[in-house]
Amino acid sequence: MKVYTTQPFQVIYSLFEHEYLGYLFESFVVQVNTKGQLTLQHQNISAKNADEFAARLDANDFKLISLIDQVQQDAVLKKFSSKRLSPADFFLKVYDPEKGDKQLQEEISHYIQVRMGRILDLLQGKMTFIMGKDGEPTWKQIQVAPEKATVLFHFMRNEDNTHYFPTIKYAGQKLDFQYRGAVLICYEPAWLMLNDVVYSFEKDVDGKKLQPFLNKKFIVVPRSVEENYYRKFVTPLLESFDVHAKGFDIRSEKFTPSPFLTFSEIKAADTAVARVNSVADADKILFDLSFKYGDYMVQTHEAKRISVNMEKTAESYIFHKLVRDVKHEKSFVKELAKRELEVKNGTAVLDKSLAFSWLNSNLNELEKLGFTVLQQEQSGKNYFIGDISVEVGITETNDWFDVYGTVRFGEFEIPFIKLKNHILTKNNEYQLPNGQIAIIPEEWFTQYVELFAFSEGEHQLTLKKHHMALVNDLKNDNLATVTMTRKLEKLREFEVIEDQALPAGFVGELRPYQKAGYNWLHFVQNYKFGGCLADDMGLGKTVQTLAMLQHRKEHGVEAASLLVMPTSLVYNWLNEAQKFTPNLRILNYTGTYRDKNVEQYKDYDVILTSYGIVRLDAELLKTYYFDYIILDESQAIKNPDSTTSRSVRSLKSRHRLILTGTPVENSTMDLWSQMSFINPGLLGNQHFFRNEFLKPIEKEKDEQKMRKLHALIKPFILRRHKSQVATELPEKIEHTTYCKMTEEQEHAYEETKSYYRNKILTSLEEQGAGNTQFLLLQGLTKLRQIANHPLMTDAGYEGESGKLKEVMRMTKNVVTKGHKVLIFSQFVKHLEILRNALDEKEITYTYLDGNTKNRQQQVERFQNDKSIQVFLISLKAGGVGLNLTAADYVFVLDPWWNPAVEAQAVDRAHRIGQQNTVFTYKFITKDTVEEKILALQNRKIQLVTDLISTDETVIKSLTKEDIDNLLS
Repeated sequence: MKVYTTQPFQVIYSLFEHEYLGYLFESFVVQVNTKGQLTLQHQNISAKNADEFAARLDANDFKLISLIDQVQQDAVLKKFSSKRLSPADFFLKVYDPEKGDKQLQEEISHYIQVRMGRILDLLQGKMTFIMGKDGEPTWKQIQVAPEKATVLFHFMRNEDNTHYFPTIKYAGQKLDFQYRGAVLICYEPAWLMLNDVVYSFEKDVDGKKLQPFLNKKFIVVPRSVEENYYRKFVTPLLESFDVHAKGFDIRSEKFTPSPFLTFSEIKAADTAVARVNSVADADKILFDLSFKYGDYMVQTHEAKRISVNMEKTAESYIFHKLVRDVKHEKSFVKELAKRELEVKNGTAVLDKSLAFSWLNSNLNELEKLGFTVLQQEQSGKNYFIGDISVEVGITETNDWFDVYGTVRFGEFEIPFIKLKNHILTKNNEYQLPNGQIAIIPEEWFTQYVELFAFSEGEHQLTLKKHHMALVNDLKNDNLATVTMTRKLEKLREFEVIEDQALPAGFVGELRPYQKAGYNWLHFVQNYKFGGCLADDMGLGKTVQTLAMLQHRKEHGVEAASLLVMPTSLVYNWLNEAQKFTPNLRILNYTGTYRDKNVEQYKDYDVILTSYGIVRLDAELLKTYYFDYIILDESQAIKNPDSTTSRSVRSLKSRHRLILTGTPVENSTMDLWSQMSFINPGLLGNQHFFRNEFLKPIEKEKDEQKMRKLHALIKPFILRRHKSQVATELPEKIEHTTYCKMTEEQEHAYEETKSYYRNKILTSLEEQGAGNTQFLLLQGLTKLRQIANHPLMTDAGYEGESGKLKEVMRMTKNVVTKGHKVLIFSQFVKHLEILRNALDEKEITYTYLDGNTKNRQQQVERFQNDKSIQVFLISLKAGGVGLNLTAADYVFVLDPWWNPAVEAQAVDRAHRIGQQNTVFTYKFITKDTVEEKILALQNRKIQLVTDLISTDETVIKSLTKEDIDNLLS
């Protein structure tokens, strides 16, 4: 029958017994008559239609209706039946007396009981009834008792057995419930219905403990099973409920808790512990906090406040009822939290190294507070806990530093050198003479890793003098006691490099910053350090070096110095030497017909040669002990495993110097190779450098590692920027010119972009970024070429290029006004297309790429011949070693990741000797990858400020989002 919401109605709850599920409730709305009485007009209410009757429902009604829905047989069927069975089939199968599913019965019972407990809690003040056998929901009204009843369990031990029974009290009065038709309508926890009143209990009594006594006075426990029964049933009952005993003793005992902190390793197999603590590996330590009360140990995570232990005596039993001091226990937990060990549910988990670091730092204090700290028995390795300290001393000898030290693990003293392999391999476990395992403090791996990586010797550690910065750091951070000579002490404190007189045979003058560079070369020479002169292009590294070599000659140095450079720079050095140091005796040791005889070197001051010749003549050259080995454009040895690098490193000399405007081109490893040449061992071996510096800097952008690397190399690098020192240089003005693609060019670009975009993004999804780099590089190169001119990728292309049109328009404009222009491209193919265009317009030009043999002639023609106003140059071949100050315009046709490469190109014109303002134009094709690269340059390039700029490393660091953006 439908209940009308326009007329008065009442929500009621009706109790009925299900054949299999036990006592359940149903919810109804019942129409109310004009006298306020319930009528027979009613209907079921559920979550589906409850909103219709919301006007007369409160928040608890909505909760009740939802819970009651969950215990109806259809809801149970839906939750627990995996097959589509009818209710009859499901219940007959599951509850079959012989073949029924006992486990599923228990799961269903628990599900129902938990919800029934919540329903009964919410029924206080609600109209509640027992349902009639005809389904009438309001057959008999029942009440929910407003207070909770109490249960007292009685045990009476006599000569033959023990009688066990409960008594119930409500509002101070004994409740006579046995043989009175009482029923338990819920078991988890117990709710008892007696005389139409439903009672709940304090301490959440399990209904199964009351069930046997509804129609029984007591249970008899025979003497034969008494001990087992007392231990397994009476003991836990005493921990949770009130018990009255006759025939045995219950003694309440109070003690002050003593905290015990035990620790153990978490093995990979300890999955339960790992899950609880959200850890899955074995490199963890589990701390467990428990408390000792008298002779009893109590686990913190146990929720019970009372702990009971049974003692069997000759005649009877004594139950020791221990009352826990929870407030006192919590104060110990707080003490641990103050020391940054957060104990939750009795346990805490830390990384192994952090755990032992924490123990070593806090052990003494914890013991003063009353903690007992110990390792759990049978937990694997026997770990040392106690005082750990280290003392390191560094003493300067003639040519190196001696390093010595002692590590103390409690009573044991270990030579510091014994930790070398442990620190370098990041193995934090050190076995002590007594077999215990000491955990090396985590901070030592950071503090001493460079010292061990850079030091030499198996029995005595030594550091080279060029590790002065490391020694300084150790001293300043109080990690080592340092003893050194006055000369080195002076170096530690120096503020100004001493001024050195120019040699008499030097012709001309040095600018102030060049004179400072000359002084610096003497400074590193004086301390027997190798140096890197890394001034910007065009600041006169050549002339500073020649002045220093002239000084060596005038101070009686007999051995020759070896100057190694790219072949294209040999004549530049010869010309500069003739101009500034005409007295230097120079041998041009190049060419097929060179005299392969080191005996001749005694007649020269400087030997000029190329990297190629050093590769070929390494065995011969290493028989001579040079005064200086100087590498110009030293990035030529950036690959440490190349034949060139190995050949150069095999040569012998008193001093070493490198000259470069770009210490790093592709990777931080470039820096390692060059610094290891001038100061061997300065940055450790390749493996160490890769793990400690290259990976953290390039992949993780670790600023702390960047600063550390800077500190190590700073004393040996002199780097000045033009903007800082060459203030007399005219202004340099930079422009970006945007070119629009032609229709045919745009079509070619979009077609190629779609092809590579799909391939690259699919590869990213399937194989990850590492396996996509080659494909990405290939795709980007193709797109850059099409952005220049589609002819570069398609010989049959007949259309035009927007960029070529713009470049030719501006070239004609510059030439017409009498200016000279350098035009750089990374692609020789692009230069060929440009040559054809210039030939058509009858504009004369000089040309230089990697295959050009007469480089110097091309340079001189451009510099001196007024009729030649255009110089086409391959960026790779002409980015270094050229002095082209006749040009006052520079066109860069195809930008790439590394702005340093472009800066070198511009520096061909914007250098000492330039009289005019230099205008630089960078040509960018609109709506192409070139535009995206320009934006990425600002975000992705610089790894170490003012020193390390990269190229291919940027490709490695591109995210999926970056790639998506580049190809969008």
